[in-house]
Amino acid sequence: MIITLTTERIQKYIQDAEQSPVKRRLKQGRRYYEGRHDILDYQLWYYNADGKPVEDKTRSNIKIPHAFFTELVDQCVQYMLSNPEPLVCSDDGKLQKELDAYFGDDFRAELAEALTDMCFGVGHLYAYKTTDDRTAFVYADAQGVITVRKRDTADKADYVIYWYIDFADGKEVKRVQVWDTAAVHYFVQVESGRLEPDPSEELNPRPHVVYSEPPQEGRFGEALGYIPFFEIANGRQKTSQLAAVKALIDDYDLMACGLSNNLQDVSEGITLVKGMDGSNIDELMHNVRVKKTVGVPEGGDLDIRTVQIPYEARRVRLELDEKNIYRFGMGFNSAQIGDGNITNVVIKSRYALLDLKCDKMAAQLRKLLRQLLNVVLPEINERHTTDYQQSDVYFDLAREVITNAADNAQIALSEAQEQQTRVNTLLDAAAKLDSETVLQALCDLLDVDYEDVKDRLPKNPQADLNAASEALAAAPVE
Repeated sequence: MIITLTTERIQKYIQDAEQSPVKRRLKQGRRYYEGRHDILDYQLWYYNADGKPVEDKTRSNIKIPHAFFTELVDQCVQYMLSNPEPLVCSDDGKLQKELDAYFGDDFRAELAEALTDMCFGVGHLYAYKTTDDRTAFVYADAQGVITVRKRDTADKADYVIYWYIDFADGKEVKRVQVWDTAAVHYFVQVESGRLEPDPSEELNPRPHVVYSEPPQEGRFGEALGYIPFFEIANGRQKTSQLAAVKALIDDYDLMACGLSNNLQDVSEGITLVKGMDGSNIDELMHNVRVKKTVGVPEGGDLDIRTVQIPYEARRVRLELDEKNIYRFGMGFNSAQIGDGNITNVVIKSRYALLDLKCDKMAAQLRKLLRQLLNVVLPEINERHTTDYQQSDVYFDLAREVITNAADNAQIALSEAQEQQTRVNTLLDAAAKLDSETVLQALCDLLDVDYEDVKDRLPKNPQADLNAASEALAAAPVE
């Protein structure tokens, strides 16, 4: 298939995407996730005698990012995947075994990376064929994935542009791949030069799947029939979770660093000297700091004063910022102090906001998994000549929450006592009911398969009892 996108057009798509709100939010979210906050660019300025701004390089300018957003994102992703049971499930044992091969631990690790990008706005997974001719899914950096809709192309075909930065011979190289439903086209751009076909690729364009050593059934390569990039977005607008807490995190950084700077600047107090000219000030300060003794002229005086730092106001502001970061970021504050009564109800209430955020993520995750099943199920059906459908598969996205062991034990005891009461009540009424009704009710209470128990019972209990009695009477007495 011949691509209709020119290199100039491809470069234009990449440049436009870099300036799009989605990519800018993604870049900003990743920057804060990595702890590179705006506070690192904070500078101190003052106006000189001429009224011009001048950077103040004498005052302390401590810059400490506080990685709240990193914690919020990791909480959301890991809590979303906290259930150790399989994500993709089926009541059919054979199908479940096949699904586990596709959606096992390796898939979870790649999905976690994609969900992390989703917290910044949008994440992607990429599908490829393994050496055993099975589809696998890996994380694709969302910053380099650009979707080109068919309404914007001359041939009315969909494309996905994927680029990443590489280094060769000490130079920065941008490698660009253009994917369509049949093949992938490779381009390269060295530093700020022109985009041109990649000369290092022997086959360009290249089929999605290339067979070698040995070719399968004489085939050299084939197309997947779809573009193997799958998107999971944080809502229709692809908003970043950072938007709700960025201003609060910046304010926390500013308050905390401002307090550290104040402590650093006034750690030795301010020295006030009377009756001395400026020519001896250096010697005076040396004597104060080193000899702890100083002489002043007649009528002179020296006083060292300390400055009260507004610590209490900053502390209150820091506490308020921290509280609001977890509230509006919908996270779990592990530093929250309660009254010591940590029951399951209290634990559940502290997870309420995080549960709400993960419920929204779960809806998007189900949508993504359904798209992946559109690829996986036909492959399973072809390999085993089966006819599995989407309705044969469901998703277990239940999350695991820390609970109070004492509460759990008390709940289990109450449930056991309740069940025992029901069994005793049924046995008391057994004399007025037929044996089959009693047996079925007991099986329901004990969660036992009635048909299985029924088949194991003797067909004629009374006849068996009479036969046993006759045999016992006829037996010789020793």
